[in-house]
Amino acid sequence: MPEARHGRTSKGGRPRRSRVRAARGAERAEGLLAVDVGNSDTVVGMFAGRELAGFWRFTSRAATADEIALRLESLGRLQRWPRESSLGAVLCSVVPSLTLPWTEALAKRTGRPPVEVSAATAKTLPVRYHDRSAVGADRIANAVAARVLYGVPAIVVDLGTATTFDCISRQGAYLGGAIAPGVATSAEELFRRAARLPRVELRRPVRALGRTTQESLQAGVLWGAAGQVDALVRRLALEMKGTPAVIATGGLAAIVAPECETINRVDEALTLKGMRIIWEEAR
Repeated sequence: MPEARHGRTSKGGRPRRSRVRAARGAERAEGLLAVDVGNSDTVVGMFAGRELAGFWRFTSRAATADEIALRLESLGRLQRWPRESSLGAVLCSVVPSLTLPWTEALAKRTGRPPVEVSAATAKTLPVRYHDRSAVGADRIANAVAARVLYGVPAIVVDLGTATTFDCISRQGAYLGGAIAPGVATSAEELFRRAARLPRVELRRPVRALGRTTQESLQAGVLWGAAGQVDALVRRLALEMKGTPAVIATGGLAAIVAPECETINRVDEALTLKGMRIIWEEAR
């Protein structure tokens, strides 16, 4: 399902700016390089002070530390990032094989080891999961950002390779949540197993009652995903005290969230913002 990535990566694997504000003045402010390594995408964000100057999305793929460092150097020259002496780094990775090369590349780029997001480094976030170390770094970052930026209680819906639901209590504690197959992940498996079903662009269908195979797939994939989100959010909210704010993030948030009845906000950079907060707390 190629189009399900919503054009986040340009041809040849080169990064394409994704809703990036111009980074004018970034070289004059303390900078933070935030890297969110996911199973499908890697997102690189640059903060100038507390402001997100821009973020870029790549396809996650195996690479050495030297290869990553070259990519960062190239992107840094293009975007006029701050000098190494005033540049910090924070890393959020759910791909163990990529954690070490990214750690080494960021240390080379900034001259110091990056802060690595985990339940241990998010010192102000109480975690009620039975095994704190089992909570994904991205889920920790999302919970921190939601608590600080949108208030509590809250539910974060992250629409990526998996669709994750993370619940933060009105006392500001991470409670846990739910994990479901991602929208594109489910669709790809359907196309792989059903030889006669064509891959289709993930976009809003004209009607639910499809009159062609393409229309039927678009309705089933997109509105089926939206229905899943609404059903799980409502069940989770019933088990929480208070009325939670519901924030959508992730690579497919801009496509799926408008079709949902329960989502209040869309913040595609929520994970990066949570990473910045964790980095500040760890300084």
